[in-house]
Amino acid sequence: MQSQKNYKRIVVKIGSSLFCSKAGKLDTAMLSNIAGQVSSLLKEGKEIVLVSSGAIALGMSVLKLTDRPKELSFLQAAAAVGQNELMDVYRDFFKERGINCAQLLLTWEDFSDRKRYLNAKNTLNTLLKLNSVPIINENDTVSTDEIKFGDNDRLSALVSILVGADLLIILSDVEGLWDENKKIIRVVDKITGTVKSLASASKKKTSVGGMVTKLEAAAVVVNSGIPCVIASGHKKDVIKLLAEDIGSNGTLFLSGDKMLGAKKRWIAFGTKSKGKIIVDDGAKRALLNKNSLLSVGIVSCSGNFSSGDVVSICNNDDVEFARGKTGLTVRELEKIKGTRFTKEIIHRDNIVIL
Repeated sequence: MQSQKNYKRIVVKIGSSLFCSKAGKLDTAMLSNIAGQVSSLLKEGKEIVLVSSGAIALGMSVLKLTDRPKELSFLQAAAAVGQNELMDVYRDFFKERGINCAQLLLTWEDFSDRKRYLNAKNTLNTLLKLNSVPIINENDTVSTDEIKFGDNDRLSALVSILVGADLLIILSDVEGLWDENKKIIRVVDKITGTVKSLASASKKKTSVGGMVTKLEAAAVVVNSGIPCVIASGHKKDVIKLLAEDIGSNGTLFLSGDKMLGAKKRWIAFGTKSKGKIIVDDGAKRALLNKNSLLSVGIVSCSGNFSSGDVVSICNNDDVEFARGKTGLTVRELEKIKGTRFTKEIIHRDNIVIL
């Protein structure tokens, strides 16, 4: 039973709706309580990584912006001001309890570039060995994609894979996933289309995401062998309770039994696809039978990928069924697609079936 396992390394995602009011005012009592729970778990030998939203919301408050800015430069300015405010509060509350905390601001590039990915992983592992609490946020001050399309639910899933977490806890102002009758679903063993239809997007002015992005994050980690819980951060001692029994609160998403290796988890979930390769039915069958991708089965390719980039592999209906780390650039591939090229385009060791 997953709820009875010992979860030592835990990633906790904290939504801005938990400690930011509609006016962007900071609920310091909430953050103090979270710091207290985390400190208590550290004394029990747990390792905790926090993925915390709130920089833009706090920056909006300081800059007296009533609506979330649409202009990129204003979003970046709000993030720059708010991140400083956010870390000041975290640092003070953890310092009171004799705990060091560290700030890491990440972008998609830190996940897409394998070398940077491994550097971030080494930094986080070292901080955890030093009994410190890494506090992670998107680097909204410089990254356009994270602000326009990103959310910290997705980031928390990627961080969970990065550090090899035993558990991901996503805390919000909702108790979990509701069914059609507005009752909490306690356990989800598989994220199906029916389950996804129960989600709704956020309408808050200071945040992005909602249950849709939380389900997407849950899908990423459970397919990497990591269970996930979506729960209310307003529940007393919810982090401690979930660390002891992940079925005690919220909605538990059970993890799959099959675990991908670290490299294949990165290919499948840890990076953005840089392009697309469409293959014929024969090539698809070969890939599903754990063979390498050869040029003769490639129908077309698109994007701006280079050798070493991760690309989506799609069938004739343009549906992605695999991902892989290509050995050629898109320009090179255009010249040889459909021909009998001697070298494999993507080696089977660098292909993940989704």
